[in-house]
Amino acid sequence: MLIQFILAIFLLFALSRVVLQVRSAKISIGSFLFWTSLFVLAFVGVVDPKITSFVAKYLGIGRGSDVVFYISIVLLFYLIFRLSITIEEVRREITELVRKIALDQKQTASKRSKRK
Repeated sequence: MLIQFILAIFLLFALSRVVLQVRSAKISIGSFLFWTSLFVLAFVGVVDPKITSFVAKYLGIGRGSDVVFYISIVLLFYLIFRLSITIEEVRREITELVRKIALDQKQTASKRSKRK
């Protein structure tokens, strides 16, 4: 019972952080909806564990805690995949920007040396 209370408080805190992030325009509406859904579903599962047992039985899994564990692992793999794609895109953008700056500096230096 104590762990349910602690988890519920943490999930409400996490949800409040998501709301603050979307209000300050640091995350998109899509991210807001994703994280809000995740934290609300987790909150419902913490408050009423029978729901996870029902979902587990529906999916053919033995215990509710097992279904939460399996879904968490799949979700973590997906988020890591998305994060790696984002990191790769940022790396490419930085590379292009550095090349452009280097070429601009070379052209600027070349123009200065011709003027002398």
